[in-house]
Amino acid sequence: MGWFRRGGSVSTLDLLVAGLGNPGREYARNRHNVGFMVAEELARRHDAHFRAKFHGRLAELRLEGSRIALLTPETYMNESGRSVAAALRYFKLEPERLLVVHDDVDLEPGRLQLRLGGGLAGHNGLRSVTAVLATREFLRLRLGVGRPGRGDRRSVADFVLSDFDPDVDAKAIVTRAADAVELLAGEGLEAAQARFNEREP
Repeated sequence: MGWFRRGGSVSTLDLLVAGLGNPGREYARNRHNVGFMVAEELARRHDAHFRAKFHGRLAELRLEGSRIALLTPETYMNESGRSVAAALRYFKLEPERLLVVHDDVDLEPGRLQLRLGGGLAGHNGLRSVTAVLATREFLRLRLGVGRPGRGDRRSVADFVLSDFDPDVDAKAIVTRAADAVELLAGEGLEAAQARFNEREP
C-alpha cells in the first residue's frame, strides 16, 4: 500500500513529481536536465505516457497504491514555477505533496538527498517554484552533479548546461533517483532518506 493517504483531501492525486530541466534536444542530456531524465525513467518503468498540459508534459501512473503524476515543465528552468503551480491548482494539492527533482552542484556526482523544505542554493528552478508557491515547504530530491574541476574554466552555469563527463555514470544516477522516488511513494520520506541520503559506496 502507498504511504500517502488522502484522508479528507479533495485531491485524487497523492504526489506530483516535477522533474526540472530545459526543453529542447540541445539540452536533453545536460546536467541541468537530470530532473527530466528521472521523470522520463519513471514513466518508462511504469508504461506511462506524457501529454502536453500545464505548460509542460504530464504523465500519470499508479505506484505502490498511490496515484502519481510526473511533470516536466516546458517553460525553461527560470519559469518552472508557472507550470508546477498550474498542476498543483488543477489537482488541488498542497505543496507538501510536491516532489521537485533537480540537479545540485553542491553535491558530488551521484550523491542524492531527499528532504522537505530547505534553501534554494542558487538554483533558478527552485527559486521560480518557491516564488510562485510562496513557500519552501515542498519535497526535494537533490541530485549531485558536482562543480567544475581544477583547471576547468567554465562557469557553474556553463557547467550545468553541458553533458555529464564520460567518467560519470549518468544512467546510474537516474536509476537510483527513480528508485528513491518509488520508495518515497511506497514507504514515506524517512524510509527513503534512510536508504538514499548517504554517499554512494
